[in-house]
Amino acid sequence: MENNKILIVGGYGAVGRIIAIKLGSIFQNQVIVAGRNYQKAKELSINLDRKVIPLELDITSISIDDERLSEIKIVIVCIDQKNIKFVKECIRQGIHYIDVSASYEFLSKIELLNSEARNYSSTVVLSVGLIPGLTNLLAKLCKSKIKDMKYADIYVMLGLGESHGEAAIRWTLENINTKYFITDFGEKIQVSSFENGKHTIFPDNIGKRTAYRLNFSDQHVIPRTLEINSASSWLCFDSKIITLFIAVLKKTGLSKIFDFKPIQNFLIRILKVSYFGSKQFIVKVEARNSQKEEVLYECSLSGEGEAKITALVAAQVAEFVLKSKSVNGGVFHIEQLINPLEFIENLKNVVSFEESILK
Repeated sequence: MENNKILIVGGYGAVGRIIAIKLGSIFQNQVIVAGRNYQKAKELSINLDRKVIPLELDITSISIDDERLSEIKIVIVCIDQKNIKFVKECIRQGIHYIDVSASYEFLSKIELLNSEARNYSSTVVLSVGLIPGLTNLLAKLCKSKIKDMKYADIYVMLGLGESHGEAAIRWTLENINTKYFITDFGEKIQVSSFENGKHTIFPDNIGKRTAYRLNFSDQHVIPRTLEINSASSWLCFDSKIITLFIAVLKKTGLSKIFDFKPIQNFLIRILKVSYFGSKQFIVKVEARNSQKEEVLYECSLSGEGEAKITALVAAQVAEFVLKSKSVNGGVFHIEQLINPLEFIENLKNVVSFEESILK
């Protein structure tokens, strides 16, 4: 049986359905849209003139040598997972694997499967999306411009008018009160989310904004993959008021309400149907020789629709893996495989790129 199918897990969600539309137009009748709700998968298939195949699939029930994976060449996962059991099974069957997760706690577990992935010639690509993903590529571009780059500040501005997926909203809410460690010039230091606000100037007439720390995975990954000393990730929203409101809640301790599932569920329902702002996103990376020195080089990408750009990045990475003859297997982050400028050029219809050499 030929394994030429593309399996999208969570294929009818905010990100997955856009991947399905993109890849379904290129690989007709080879894309499988999967999830627990067969009816939603079927409806998407009908809407796409049956160019994609619907499948009811609960990946937590996947067993060793599961025949449902026998036709699969590559898997793209768009849902959160509690463990890496499914990832291991994909690797064991020599299936390529892409994950759009932003959780480093989860991604770091997959990193440990590098030897196994190499043995089974399974190419696993992590840090796929907007942040992490395009931010990793911008950081790599910074490193190519500033050879002795030691420090990266990674900024993201997200529009509250975006129709965010449930998993993305819940992840953000769950991380507002977290403490985590970052690498700071060879040493591990503990920092807290939504504290230590830092100013930056965004393009597209957005101007000066204050962004706050959040536990995005890119800041944990690129010091190692790009061989720099330190990186920090910072978040703000298009609404200055909402950004400041969350920062004040954090400072007063009232942000602990975000830890309660009923509160999370309530906010998810509101944010999925209410639009408080724009759909714009901007990601920007500043390169320095040290944390205190002036910025030497900066670059940014802006566009509309976080879910859309995450999906288009994932689809483009999938095409790269399927067509690549130089990658023989292993676990990689996007910047370890992809040329930033070539990748960005392929997204020029949906993003605007800016760069500045400041010194």
